[in-house]
Amino acid sequence: MDNIVLAITGASAIQLGERALQLLLQNNYKVDLILSKGAYQVAKSERKINIPVEPNAQELFWRKTLSVDSGKLNCYRWNDNAAPIASGSHKTKGMVILPCSMGTLGRIASGFSLDLIERCADVHLKEKRPLIISPRESPFNLIHLENLKSIALAGGQIVPPIPAWYSNPETIDDLIDFIVVRLFDSFGENLDKIERWKGPKK
Repeated sequence: MDNIVLAITGASAIQLGERALQLLLQNNYKVDLILSKGAYQVAKSERKINIPVEPNAQELFWRKTLSVDSGKLNCYRWNDNAAPIASGSHKTKGMVILPCSMGTLGRIASGFSLDLIERCADVHLKEKRPLIISPRESPFNLIHLENLKSIALAGGQIVPPIPAWYSNPETIDDLIDFIVVRLFDSFGENLDKIERWKGPKK
């Protein structure tokens, strides 16, 4: 199986990206991981964790933090535009940006790539490979909506991190799992068992 590129930006709710990484590795996927510069700051603020920037140290950090030994993980610096995944000749199964900040969204929509995440997103659009963007903002202003429209018209898929209550979630982790699994449903991947809609209970 080709690699899945997973990007985590500096939007709130970095837990969604963490859980996506954990589930992908637990299901033995190959993951190319990129954290934006802002994501490190959000992790420190919201999660009280200091994520190493150096790729090898970061891989060890994630495997220890997420308690997972399976799968294959390659970590990249946000400014490593010479990375293999920055080229269209490097095959991938697709890319997910979870969560996606409005700054990242705007630059992707305009084709203006400042870092590896934005370059990879541009590559996936031009190569017509799956690109899923999960925007984490509320409310959206007209500029946000126009940017989302531009990406959708270019071939990307917009999957906001919206939970459901018909599964009767009991914890925040239940909500996170539902959001992450449903996002990868859109990607054609089944990462975990969740309570799916079966119609009204009688």
